[in-house]
Amino acid sequence: MTLKGVEQAANILLKAIHTQARILIVGDFDVDGATSTALAMRALPLFGARNVSYLVPNRFNFGYGLSVALVEAALKDKPDLIVTVDNGISSLEGVAFARQQGIDVLVTDHHLPGDTLPQANAIVNPNQPHDEFASKNLCGVGVMFYLLLALRKIMREQGSFEQLSVAEPNLAAFLDLVALGTVADVVPLDRNNRILVSEGLKRIRHDQCCPGITALLRVAGRTPANIVAADMGFAVGPRLNAAGRLDDMTIGIECLLAETDRAYQLAQQLNDLNLERRSIEADMKQTALEYLEHLQTENNDLFGITLFDESWHQGVIGILASRVKEKMHRPVVIMAPGDEGEIKGSARSIPGIHIRDVFAAIDALHPGIIVKFGGHAMAAGLTIKATGYEQFARAFDQQVERVANEDILSPQILTDGALETQEFDLQTVELLENAGPWGQGFPEPLFAGEFEVVSQRVLKDKHYKLVLKPQLAAEQENLYLDGIAFNRLEGHESDEERQLPEQIFISYRLNANEFNGRRNLQLMIDTIHTG
Repeated sequence: MTLKGVEQAANILLKAIHTQARILIVGDFDVDGATSTALAMRALPLFGARNVSYLVPNRFNFGYGLSVALVEAALKDKPDLIVTVDNGISSLEGVAFARQQGIDVLVTDHHLPGDTLPQANAIVNPNQPHDEFASKNLCGVGVMFYLLLALRKIMREQGSFEQLSVAEPNLAAFLDLVALGTVADVVPLDRNNRILVSEGLKRIRHDQCCPGITALLRVAGRTPANIVAADMGFAVGPRLNAAGRLDDMTIGIECLLAETDRAYQLAQQLNDLNLERRSIEADMKQTALEYLEHLQTENNDLFGITLFDESWHQGVIGILASRVKEKMHRPVVIMAPGDEGEIKGSARSIPGIHIRDVFAAIDALHPGIIVKFGGHAMAAGLTIKATGYEQFARAFDQQVERVANEDILSPQILTDGALETQEFDLQTVELLENAGPWGQGFPEPLFAGEFEVVSQRVLKDKHYKLVLKPQLAAEQENLYLDGIAFNRLEGHESDEERQLPEQIFISYRLNANEFNGRRNLQLMIDTIHTG
């Protein structure tokens, strides 16, 4: 109840339930938005709401958030109350327009607010001014979960469940959705989020989750009983995100709402979209590498990198920004054509540089270039005027240079040191798995050491598959370890360039590789040093 506005928001929901008002959930087109929407759609009817529907903006037609255009599209359903999930804190015009139409608006969000808040009937956001909630790292689905907890508390105290003749819901049943959204949105796993994720993963492992998550895990080749947090981020998340990137997130939301047979059909459809996304991303990455080579030739002192191409897909620029950021260790903005006269961008940053603050500084110094922007410290989005691209690119580079220093721009690898030879076993893997969940702000232990390369081969033109022998185990002739290093090659290197030396120094995580029902130890290689 320390969330600012949560009691007011819960009472607004309770009034809507008692009067059977039309409630419209307005979501977002990423995993956090999809899980937030699915949570509201699954839970509110259990509280007695009979008229609940949802609308998620197609990024290509409406863009992000509760826009005026989206409210206009919603008017045909005559909603009495709009509840935003994972968006709304920056939707000043959309909220104002909805209120003008006589629609109440309840904003639930977690993104950083601007100087002005929307004139909603209530706002629940742990990051709004004067909020005293202890965990500021909730994602959108986490905020909605806490609002439902507050609603249950108030209904319990007022005897509303008896008045409405409904049973009090067990909200723990929805922690699978909370866990998925929290991991996929890459919010820091503080103590509170770790509890939410841990309990959600337990439910998924024991087959107490929605059929959609189970179906997505199975099409990704994961066994639900053995999943860890990383499976939410690298297996389920990308398949759900593919819907919002290439098509319409409605497909993903419907998968999370569907029963078993329908859920599996939709999961297959999402898997196909993800394969298409990978193909588009590969082509875009190749073009980006060519641009980077040209930029580095012209300028050795790159600080903030901005890339744009007329052919790039608006739905994939966020992933490409992450790939370029990882390669260059610089804040990156990747841009694609938007509406007429506009360019849309997705940004990713490095530790020590708050990307949203960088955009705010550029907007203050060069008013009129940026149409709108929003986001977090490490990821943000924006729209600029097409005519201002060159000026924005220069301003971005200059502003990053102002706030950066040599330590920030020099990548550092923090490890937990070397493992003893007797620790290379599945028991150590299980100890680490049980100590999780690991994730953003609570990283899985990363080890480092020197190894002899016993054998090596390249998979799919970009991954290294290795057999390694720890240097410390020279006297243990039988200690050979499998290692896999994903996405180490671009696909155009010569055989000589691909060949690793006999001795390498690597950082790695321990993993259990499952194949034909057997678990074997495998090193998930993070970095390879050959010098």
